[in-house]
Amino acid sequence: MVLTMMSVGAMAQTDTITSRTHQLDEVTITETQRKHTVTSTAPLHLLDRKDMLTMGVTDIADALHRLPGITLRDYGGAGGMKTVSVRGFGAKHTGVSYDGVMLSECQSGEIDLSRYSLDNVGNLSLTIGDNDDIFIPARQASVPAVLHIQTLALPTEDTRPHLTTQVKFGSFGYVSPFIRYEQNLSDKFAFSAVGEYTYAENDYPYELKNGLETIQSERNNNKMNSGHGELNFLWTINPTNRLSGKVYYYDNDRQLPGIVHYYVNLNKETLRDRNVFSQLMYQTRWGDRVSLKWNAKFNWFSSSYRDPLYEGNINDADYWQREAYTAAAVLYTPNRYWAFDYSADYAFNNLNGSSKRTVVGRPYRHTILQSATAKYRDNRLTMIARLLYSLYLNDSKEGPKSRNMRRLSPSLSVSYKLLEEHDIYVRASYKNIFRAPTFNENYYYHYGSTNLKPESTNQYNLGITYADDLSEKTTFQFTLDGYYNQVTDKIVTLPVNMFIWRCVNVGEVKIIGVDCTMRAARRFTSEHIVSMTGSYSYQSAKDKTLPGSSSYDNQLAYTPLHTVSGSVGYENPWVNLSLHLTGMSDRWANNEHYEDTDIDGYVEFGLTAWRQFRFGRHQLEGRIDLKNLLNTQYELVRYYPMPRRSYQVTLNYKF
Repeated sequence: MVLTMMSVGAMAQTDTITSRTHQLDEVTITETQRKHTVTSTAPLHLLDRKDMLTMGVTDIADALHRLPGITLRDYGGAGGMKTVSVRGFGAKHTGVSYDGVMLSECQSGEIDLSRYSLDNVGNLSLTIGDNDDIFIPARQASVPAVLHIQTLALPTEDTRPHLTTQVKFGSFGYVSPFIRYEQNLSDKFAFSAVGEYTYAENDYPYELKNGLETIQSERNNNKMNSGHGELNFLWTINPTNRLSGKVYYYDNDRQLPGIVHYYVNLNKETLRDRNVFSQLMYQTRWGDRVSLKWNAKFNWFSSSYRDPLYEGNINDADYWQREAYTAAAVLYTPNRYWAFDYSADYAFNNLNGSSKRTVVGRPYRHTILQSATAKYRDNRLTMIARLLYSLYLNDSKEGPKSRNMRRLSPSLSVSYKLLEEHDIYVRASYKNIFRAPTFNENYYYHYGSTNLKPESTNQYNLGITYADDLSEKTTFQFTLDGYYNQVTDKIVTLPVNMFIWRCVNVGEVKIIGVDCTMRAARRFTSEHIVSMTGSYSYQSAKDKTLPGSSSYDNQLAYTPLHTVSGSVGYENPWVNLSLHLTGMSDRWANNEHYEDTDIDGYVEFGLTAWRQFRFGRHQLEGRIDLKNLLNTQYELVRYYPMPRRSYQVTLNYKF
């Protein structure tokens, strides 16, 4: 989407078809995005800041539960690792973009979304397949789905300083102060500084059934100290040139709770993650037909794991990974119907560990991605065709190296407006893409294999969107998508003996699913508004690797057949309310579906109440969230119980 490459809501927005610039305020841009979710050639789901408030969303994980097609792994509590996969592809196949630049994790390939604070997020969007905005880096086109995280826009209306202060506190020793300072120093230069700290004991109670016996206990070894800071700037050099940048720092020192299984609840593991990255984005336009975007990023990440229960600290490990990345995209729009884009990306990644028991050798990788895209659009028809060329050059300073990989990946998507006078669109899309093995899969001691081939995926989608104003006071939007995905050469882990496992290419997975969403709002008066949202996903993800094997034709581990979410919000002059729910059906903890490895389904309810008070230019907001109202005991990851009933209070002051 165009907005994901923007750093400020009220700056000029460039249309990817006409390449003309329009002055739009922040509300208009949000509405443009909402319209884009209707006309998109591929499934596109958006949550803006208003949505997240009226739907009672409390954090990134909660927001992801409201998007269809997403499967979230959550290890529980404020500090629990949270990874996301889309439509059965797995977390390693799902890209995450932060203010227009993709996040990377070359070691495991999975982005831990618990690192990113919802308090600094302006909107979240999920693109499945190809983005209608073709003016993007090639890396964004190299995955089956992308979760876009767009932080808050910089101020534009004046040169006064703007300060937001906030504190959250709640159950299980949770406290999180947040501060954001932002200012336009001139009509051309704006900047912001963000700081956040989170502390949580995470000693929440849980219940475990052992036959006829019910065990009541509390999570232990689960404390978290986390800090995050950002500096952002936007320099509008002139009407056709804009430069923006970011420096980001994250530090999380936490204890890791062990599994909860009958009477076993002992663990002393700790993990410290630190991440620093800086990124620049430059955009210019030459005349009315040619535009250029350039991105650059440097990323450094370290993790330090300690397990004092093992004699001699043999499990202790430290890892360091680095990435240098740059990308350029050129957009050419010869007329109002056609647009063409060429994008080229280059990335260098390397990884080293504290010993040979962690990472074999010191691997590094050069990645070159190139995409050529054509887009046609008229009043009713939109068509996008893309060809992506991927080249991965692997090497290692010590020991064997992984094979080099190269591939051409085509994609095609179409959207058509059925009726001239109504917003009813049908869409169809196909995308072929592949995933290179991670460094862990290639080089991890007694686990990785340098002979791995990349996983290859094909995804097909057919959907319909309807959006209309049913009356002057009622709006309604509905989407329905059916899809078929296939993964071949899937990387799975098989035992060589009791102590050595190896990653091999033997897997095949077929996924059939349906995603459905609904939004409706009724304005009874200017002060009384009722809104409803809902989503439902059906996902049959079957292992088709080896007929007769113990896992053949079984649902993939941790993939629910049914997922549901919904909310009802009531805005009024007194206290705004939101009642919401999320839930999923039974799952399995492994692909073999061994006895007693099933995970029960659940439905969790929550209630949010908030009110805003304005004093001239000042705004005070108070909010109370009651989570898991029915005190439901459930798990998203086997033997990692989620918190039961809890509360969270938020006080936010802006001027």
